Amino acid sequence: MRVLITGGAGFIGSHLAEKLLERGDEVMLMDNLSTGSMENIRHLKRYDRMQYFLEAIENRQLLAELVDEADVVFHLAAAVGVRLIVESPVRTIETNVNGTHLVLEAACKKRKTVLLASTSEVYGKSLQVPFVEDADLVLGATTKGRWSYAASKALDEFLGLSYWKEKRLPVIVVRLFNTVGPRQTGRYGMVLPNFVKQALRNTPLTVFGSGKQSRCFCDVRDTVEGLVRLMGTERAIGEVVNIGNTEEISIEGLAYAVKKATDSSSPVVYVPYEQAYEPGFEDMMRRLPSVEKLQALTGFRPQTPLSEIIDRVVHYFRQKAELVQTPAGVL
Repeated sequence: MRVLITGGAGFIGSHLAEKLLERGDEVMLMDNLSTGSMENIRHLKRYDRMQYFLEAIENRQLLAELVDEADVVFHLAAAVGVRLIVESPVRTIETNVNGTHLVLEAACKKRKTVLLASTSEVYGKSLQVPFVEDADLVLGATTKGRWSYAASKALDEFLGLSYWKEKRLPVIVVRLFNTVGPRQTGRYGMVLPNFVKQALRNTPLTVFGSGKQSRCFCDVRDTVEGLVRLMGTERAIGEVVNIGNTEEISIEGLAYAVKKATDSSSPVVYVPYEQAYEPGFEDMMRRLPSVEKLQALTGFRPQTPLSEIIDRVVHYFRQKAELVQTPAGVL
């Protein structure tokens, strides 16, 4: 199978590419490196079945050529991370909505199946946990820039499902819940890599807000397994499906778990949302997925324990530190 991954040099995209190459697929990656990195895919260059194109989706001619050559498309390219969203709302909206429209438009001309990556953020401030795919979305006011990402991804979903209903383009929408693992950067506010880096440096672990807000963290291997299985499931076409772990932990609890895993002397400090992001910043107290639909469709549900996930991330950053500290020419 020939696969196109937009955002292929990103954290999730690079792990997806790795899995597809390992099973024998031909993989084409398209990424403008705005949040992705060549470091993520450098180890994949050994595969002659991998091609990468450092271009934005807005390059319509290239996008059309790659879609034409592909059998299926994983559309992962997006503006991600709370900090990026707060600081660059225009870029967030334009990147997500325009990019998705261009991918769907190109895929529709050739009738290529598209898996569209969305986010748990679309559930917004809903209190109906666990979050079920057909539940109402509860977004905040348009004056709160924090909700621009959720709104843009919700519009992506409407657009993708409309292409399916009106034009019969095979589309699968996937809502991802806090995917974490090796190669994820904390540059745009991702909490686990930031905690791990702070702990390894014995600097304060910065918990935003009260720390009582809870999240579920899904190992990137499980996320990728879910993506691949859904793409191979005809019954998933036209559906919205959650992918996430159901092991819940408070952000405060996560900080102390990271401290323990790293044997760090870092103190845990609390930073008000207003100081971390912007005045009036709103957050959700719980974000817990229902994965019954994923399991019913694919027979799979993410189950990697959080303790193992933390250990994997700690090992990754320790290895990176060792590589930096190793003198040139010494192995």
